[in-house]
Formats: sequence, C-alpha cells, structure tokens
Amino acid sequence: MPEDSPSVLDSISSPPRSRLRFDQRILLLALTAGLPAALVALIFLWSGDHTPKVQWTLTVFIVGVWAGCSFSVRNRVVLPLQTLSNLLAALRESDFSIRARGAAGHGAPTDDPLGAVMMEVNVLAATLHDQRLGALEAGALLRTVMVEIDVAVFTFDGGRTLRLVNRAGERLLAQSAEQLLGRTAGTLGLASCLDGVSPRIEEVAFPGGSGRWEVRRTTFRQEGRPHQLLVLADVSRPLRDEERQAWQRLIRVIGHEINNSLAPIKSIAGSLESMLARDRMPDDWNDDLRRGLAVIAARSDSLSRFTTAYARLAKLPAPRLESVNLTALVRRVAGVETRLPIGIDGGPDLTIRADPDQLEQLLINVLHNAVDAALQTTGGVRVSWRRDGRTCDLWIDDEGPGLPNASNLFVPFFTTKPGGSGIGLVLSRQIAEAHGGSLTLENRPDRPGCRAYLRLPA
Repeated sequence: MPEDSPSVLDSISSPPRSRLRFDQRILLLALTAGLPAALVALIFLWSGDHTPKVQWTLTVFIVGVWAGCSFSVRNRVVLPLQTLSNLLAALRESDFSIRARGAAGHGAPTDDPLGAVMMEVNVLAATLHDQRLGALEAGALLRTVMVEIDVAVFTFDGGRTLRLVNRAGERLLAQSAEQLLGRTAGTLGLASCLDGVSPRIEEVAFPGGSGRWEVRRTTFRQEGRPHQLLVLADVSRPLRDEERQAWQRLIRVIGHEINNSLAPIKSIAGSLESMLARDRMPDDWNDDLRRGLAVIAARSDSLSRFTTAYARLAKLPAPRLESVNLTALVRRVAGVETRLPIGIDGGPDLTIRADPDQLEQLLINVLHNAVDAALQTTGGVRVSWRRDGRTCDLWIDDEGPGLPNASNLFVPFFTTKPGGSGIGLVLSRQIAEAHGGSLTLENRPDRPGCRAYLRLPA
C-alpha cells in the first residue's frame, strides 16, 4: 500500500469531514430517498385537472407523509444508538444493573440484528458484573490475608517508594502505615533487602525486632509501571525449634548407644570387682576374668565404631564437581560386587557434573543393600538409567523380599541387618542432596522387591 493512501483503520478512527451530525445525515438520506416519489406525485397532482382545494390538500398530505416517514426512519435508527450509548456509558461507570429491552429472544425475533446487538450488550453487562463481583471478593480476601498474615509484606514502586504495607510490616518497623507510606526504602532501612539474591536468609535488625529473616522479592506491574513485592518472614524461632529437635534426636541416639555399651561394662566390672574381693579365688577365676575383659573390649570397640561412624556422617565434605561418565561409573561399581552378577539394562551415554568419589560411594552402598536383599530370595539386581529433560534418573531394582517399613530407612543408625551400622542410606541420601538431587526407596508395584531411585541434575 502506498504511504500516502489512507488505510481502513484511518477511515474508521478519523472523524467525519461533514459538519452534519449522524442523525441529520440519516434524516437527509431518508428525505432524499422519498424525494423522487413525492416529486412525481406532486407533478401529476398539479398538472392534472383538479380543483385548487384538492391540489393543496393532497400536497400537504404528500409532504406530511414524506416528512413523517423520514423523521420516523431517523428516530428508528438514532434511538437504539442512543440507548446503546447510555448502556455503554453505564458500563464505563461500573453500573452493571441496567439492561436493554428488546434483546433477541426477549421480546424481539432471534434473527433481529438490533435485538442481537442488545442481547450481546446485556451479556457483556452480566459478564462484567460477575467479574467485578469476583474482583471485589478476591480483593477483600487479599486485604484480609494481608492484614492477618504474620509475615511482613511491602510494595515499592519503580522509585523504591513504599506504596503498601500490612500490619506485620507496621509492627516490624514500629510505625503506622500513615507514617510509612511515601517513604523510600533507604529511609526505612529496607534498601539491602531489595538487592541481592532471592530467596535468602539474612541477619537483620529492625526497630520492631531483630533476628534471622527469610527475604523474598519479586516484581509485578501495576498500571503498566514496575513494582517490587518484598516479603520478610522471621525464621529465628523455627530454626531454633529445628535446632533443639536436632539436638534432642542427637542426644537420644548417642545416649541410647552409650547406655547399650556402658551397661554391660558396668555390670561386668562390678562382677570382677566382687570376685577379686574374695579371700579365696575360685578355680576358674582366670577364665572369668578373660571373658569379662573380652566383653569390655568388644563393647568399647563397638562404641568407638559408633562415634567414628557418626563423625563420618557429620563431616561429609562438599562435592567437588567434575565431568563423570555415568556408564563407565556404573559398570565399575557393578564390577566391585562379587557376590552376585549385576544386570545392567543400560541407558544413553551420559556425562554429568558430580563428585566421582562420593557418587561411587553412593552407588556402592545402594548396590550392596540391593544384593543383600536379593540373596535372601536368590533373586537378581538390575541397574538402568535415562535422561529426563534437565535431570538424570538412575534406578536399581532387586528381587528381594521388599521393604517391611520404609519410614525408618533414612533414620541414622537404624538397621535391620545384623552387624549393620545404619548410616549407609543416610550417607547416600546426603550425597545425593549435596549434588542437588534426591534418593528414594520404595517397593516395586509389579513384583516383589525394592527399587532405589536416584535423581541427579544432568
């Protein structure tokens, strides 16, 4: 299209060049449409042999009918448009209670174009009414949640000026909303919270409280302008509760293991002491002494192994990531297990970023448990893997008896195997989570046995 040629959109949006109003143009068009018939009738009337009284009477009648029909056409066109204008003005003013009469199906034929327009306007008004009601209810719910939630919420505009704050935010800054709104984040002491990564845990002191806070920040648009939503949640108390529970679990486990070792040591030491206090030793006192000392040594060794295992579990180093070929690693680990041939179903040739030593230890632990389970039923063990988007999934299936209780699998020092330490699975899950992945165990749904499912970033 040439640059100087007007487009259809320009012809619609530009105002008409005529100075006549729309109703005047409709009237003029109606008069023009009836003009030929009126002229022909008047010509025949005045050229015929009629009395002047008849001629003037019929002339007034013809002109009156012509003008009346023209004005009627004008009103028929203009009045519905005025009604639509009033309806649209009411919608613009958020008055959704007005409805148009004569809509299609309600007093007008279903094929009436004007009735169809009126019906669509009524449907639009009903839709806007429902949407407005839903928006008002959602806004009321949001305001209620904002007021009652025990998390400080702040909204800042593009100039970092505070535009919204809830009650928790007022308590945190020890000021009312009237005193806070309109001030910048720098003057409120929140400038550091609007920078940096999100979410994060940060130690911050505010007029209304200090401690460790979870800082979450996101952006949104209001009236086309960017805003920032800042949420501050006090995590000091939950962290202290978690820390206290962790200490309680630690003390309970350590106390249980120490008591299991000290109780027989104390009993045997008391028996040996009472035996040595006798005036005359029994004939087999030498054997009793050796047996007692052997039990004391065995329990001391068990307690030493326990503390060593716990230290190993608590001092897992951060993984040193490097490129690891998963296929070669699985085949190497499978070759370490000599009690049972490991079936490798395989998968794509993948290279992932991981700590090869830690990942190898994880696979050794899980394969060792799978072989232990499979030997109970003379079953087998198979390994498979695949890539699923941005993750690598590896699973180890055994044909053992399955898991009687999966809730305690990852509890430290819980074991169902005689002589087991109870840290292999816990250590394996820590390694998986340190790599940004996960390790789960569940019974196989299609047949007896267990499946260990390892997911790692690809």
